[in-house]
Amino acid sequence: MTPLLQVDALKIGFGTAPAVVEDVSFDVMPGETLALVGESGSGKTLTCRSVLRILPEAAQLRSGSIRFDGTNGPQDLFNLSERAMRKIRGDRISMIFQEPMRSLSPLHRLGNQVAEVLRLHRNMNRAQSKKVVLEQFDRVGFVDPERAWRSYPFEMSGGMRQRAMIAMAMVAKPELLIADEPTTALDVTTQAQVLGLINELQRETGMAVILVTHDLGVVANMAQKVVVMNKGRVMESGSAADVLGSPAHGYTQKLFNAAPMIPEVATPARAMEHDDIIMDLRNVTKTFTMRAGGWRKPVTVTACKDVNLQVVRGKTLAVVGESGSGKTTCARVALGAEVPDEGGEVLFYPGDGADPLPVHGMTPMQRTAFQRQAQMVFQDPYSSLSPRMRIGATLTEPLDIHGIGTRAERREKAEEMLGWVGLNPEMLKRYPHAFSGGQRQRLSIARALTLDPKLLICDEPTSALDVSVQDQILSLLEDIRDRADLSYLFISHDLAVVARIADEVAVMRAGVIVEQAPPDTLFYNPQHPYTQALIAAQPEPDISRPIDLDLVAKGAGAPTTWPEMFRFDALEAPALRELEPGHLVRCHA
Repeated sequence: MTPLLQVDALKIGFGTAPAVVEDVSFDVMPGETLALVGESGSGKTLTCRSVLRILPEAAQLRSGSIRFDGTNGPQDLFNLSERAMRKIRGDRISMIFQEPMRSLSPLHRLGNQVAEVLRLHRNMNRAQSKKVVLEQFDRVGFVDPERAWRSYPFEMSGGMRQRAMIAMAMVAKPELLIADEPTTALDVTTQAQVLGLINELQRETGMAVILVTHDLGVVANMAQKVVVMNKGRVMESGSAADVLGSPAHGYTQKLFNAAPMIPEVATPARAMEHDDIIMDLRNVTKTFTMRAGGWRKPVTVTACKDVNLQVVRGKTLAVVGESGSGKTTCARVALGAEVPDEGGEVLFYPGDGADPLPVHGMTPMQRTAFQRQAQMVFQDPYSSLSPRMRIGATLTEPLDIHGIGTRAERREKAEEMLGWVGLNPEMLKRYPHAFSGGQRQRLSIARALTLDPKLLICDEPTSALDVSVQDQILSLLEDIRDRADLSYLFISHDLAVVARIADEVAVMRAGVIVEQAPPDTLFYNPQHPYTQALIAAQPEPDISRPIDLDLVAKGAGAPTTWPEMFRFDALEAPALRELEPGHLVRCHA
């Protein structure tokens, strides 16, 4: 059988510098999934973008060839005219980009952006394209496809934007789908459903997939072939069974050793005494009013309801749940970026016998002191780093605002922070666009640590990182927590990460906490169907243990479909009940 795509001896460079992609070759057969695996900055994304000829302007295709043998016969993609390439992009070859906020237009509604693909390549009218897009939105996990159609990207969470990006790439049913970290911003249940959707489309249409990822569990569930890259070169390639079953190269073995997994045996939890609290969220409810468009009435959305959480000093409270469950809203309320509805409050305890401070009722002086002690690592590093500021200015700006140190001392602190997150101090002169997605996330973490805070709110801090850097960052966060008595409110959809770092875990679904317990209880004795689905959806780097999609669908469905003991609708949820000491479950008596 003739390969659908042939990449031969590809070489890419910038200016007069040595090549950043060197002698990369691989074939993709029709209906096959090939995984490109490697650390951030290894050249995976550049290799894939060269297929669609959407490389950065300064990039040079120095040598090599890429041939695409689709329905129109074999074509040399490097020598096609730009007009011919436009007919291929988005139609015969589609790409899911890693950063949806950067790839989606902020000025157009999501529905119109996705429907544009069908109007350009399938000549569909507005009514026809809307019907197809709404079906696709439903398949990628939007609870309310009509609302998603009307929404702008900035009105959606990071995971929701990624779902729209996936729908845009798949709506035209391409012959080849290039998926660049397609599930990093998604919770594990949605990830499992999206991976199942890609597999389903492959069976229906014979679509081939190039999967760029650092998640070996995703590779084990999706790929037939694996290509491992490091520093722009291929380290190892072969069938998924051979590479995952017995990795031969030392670099591949390193990736496996760094991959986080839920331990098979429960580890004893650190003692949790709730008498020394640093932050207390009490009865926090937050509603938003969304524009409905036209003459329709605005829609009220409850992001979170009656949330009660306590962050213990020197400990880590993890909040786990799917995209749109209210996790990030709780974090923003905790930092004072959002005001809770009437009846809710957030108290911050500075320590040393000081009285608690109401986060939403502070004086300007108290606010400044609070902002120095409480920092946040945001989910989207590209949006949170100013594209007009060099990294040196970005890292020293918090110190400058709070009047800490001399200019030389601030720069020294910035260099120290870069070293902590595994980056070179020489990078201080660069702008954010010169870094990969994983490197930008490391920079965000470094900036949050420059003020030596006491409370760090981490919103998906490792979602964009490859496994080896993720392991490094988690070790760093653990070391800082223990050495500096730092406290974490840790938001994540990766249960393996949570199992490693958390002292207590709260599971959120549909804006409410459905289960809360220490990790050694929650992961090995889950009671709620949604918690069970989260655990079942966690991919493992073992091709003999695929994700159980039926179990995932059962727990990840609407709350009205759960077993009667746990069932509730948006307005009437049962209370959190203590089934055993320290183990709270939202269920009917």
